[in-house]
Amino acid sequence: MSKLTHLDDTGAARMVDVGGKPATARRAVASGRIVMSAEVLAAIRAGDAPKGDVLAAARIAGIMAAKRTGELIPLCHPLGLEAVNVDFAFEDGAIRATATASLTGRTGVEMEAMTAVSVALLTIYDMAKAIDKGMVIADVRLIAKSGGKSGDWKAPESEGL
Repeated sequence: MSKLTHLDDTGAARMVDVGGKPATARRAVASGRIVMSAEVLAAIRAGDAPKGDVLAAARIAGIMAAKRTGELIPLCHPLGLEAVNVDFAFEDGAIRATATASLTGRTGVEMEAMTAVSVALLTIYDMAKAIDKGMVIADVRLIAKSGGKSGDWKAPESEGL
């Protein structure tokens, strides 16, 4: 028997049956960054990017994406999220996006948090590509999760992330 929950005993893809699981409070935090030139960073910080307020658009895009994760990732359950937050921090040569997703339900929200971060970063790229097409999206990963059968988990600290 496979340890991969989305494969049945024959190796065929399947959606996990969460019907018998109890609803519990679940939360996930994900993070990622987009590396860019000093010129783009300054334009975004000053609100002078060609397409407008980059971070406001990226925040909304990330939240919208989290809500549609079940439509984007083939075997994810559609979830009734209770909260999604997307925040940004300026770093040396980059912007970090951090998303937190939560609900009370039968399955986790890790994919929703990572989808929110990914789409927020893609939106930053789209809105600033007129200045710098060489931006690099990197280090999208789960930072922490809580709730559910597997309990709490936190990513080990890694240098450079």
